Amino acid sequence: MIRSRLLLALAASLFLLPAGLLHADEPVRVGILGFDNYQAVEYAAFFNNPQAEGDLDGLLVTAAWPVLSDSYPQSAELTERWKPQMLNRYQDPKSPRGTAPPIKLVDSLEELLANCDVVMIWSLDGRKHVEQATPVLKAGKPLFIGRPAASSVEDTVALYRLAAETGTPFWSCSQHRYSPGFSGMRNHPEVGNVLGCDVYGGYDPNAPEADRFIRPLHSIETMYAIMGPGCVKVSCASTPKAEVYTCVWDDGRVATYRGIKEGAVKYSATVFGDKGVSTAGIYGHGVPEKGIVPTKDKYMGYGGLAIELAKFFKTRKVPVAASETLEIFALMQAADESREQNGAFQPVARLLEAK
Repeated sequence: MIRSRLLLALAASLFLLPAGLLHADEPVRVGILGFDNYQAVEYAAFFNNPQAEGDLDGLLVTAAWPVLSDSYPQSAELTERWKPQMLNRYQDPKSPRGTAPPIKLVDSLEELLANCDVVMIWSLDGRKHVEQATPVLKAGKPLFIGRPAASSVEDTVALYRLAAETGTPFWSCSQHRYSPGFSGMRNHPEVGNVLGCDVYGGYDPNAPEADRFIRPLHSIETMYAIMGPGCVKVSCASTPKAEVYTCVWDDGRVATYRGIKEGAVKYSATVFGDKGVSTAGIYGHGVPEKGIVPTKDKYMGYGGLAIELAKFFKTRKVPVAASETLEIFALMQAADESREQNGAFQPVARLLEAK
């Protein structure tokens, strides 16, 4: 009951749209918090492209605040590596593509908030996301956090609770959710109604503890893009070569995730339906037809999420329900607990109760 009340409150609040926040003829000013993650550079490039069209037109990254993490020895080095690309792209006056206004490098979160309308957090260390996001949400700035939203179920719930309390639109996901070859499998005509899927992708066992949820998240988001929400229990088999989750849905459907620790790494899935069985596309590419996976079509590794971000920042409509993201984090936590219990199934909803 507590969980139901929380999720209903979150769902109601996160779809409220602040009226009159921006004039239609002004670009949405985007602030970036943390760019030790290369994705910050990629999404800044989408929004600041002078030739941006369609949904991507009308946004502009105006400010960025670099933040570092002691938990990532490479955080400072990565920030310095990506800084020139963040600040110099679209700044060549001789470029035939045109130029964009420069991105301002700021020294504090307060300065960042003063120079933007909406915020993206791309800092690598998920343990710091609640601390970083709190002033953003309290300032009423629509917020997206790149994966992971946080480093625990408790912190993820805290983020969504604060978003609900402040009435600030907020969401988080992996870009794999919007890779066309994955999202297009839910209603694929050769598959029909999805009965299950076997998803696979990389799982780095040497990642820092702060990366605990980053390890499986790309593939679990793929699983949810194909299956939709509704997982009730999960088991985890773990060896030095692979991490395998078996996930049972409330309607009896079953999905699995193979986290690859050793050998070749590829991100995709096999999807089972009432009409047929098909491989999914590969990351960044389109849906297969008659078993043929496209590889020469337009690459959309980051493009799908960029479009969803642009829509969100313009409309304030959250595309992924809070309840679904919370379920994903509870699933990953339950899988960790199953690993500690020698693979015994663990309930998912229990981890969200009374939080």
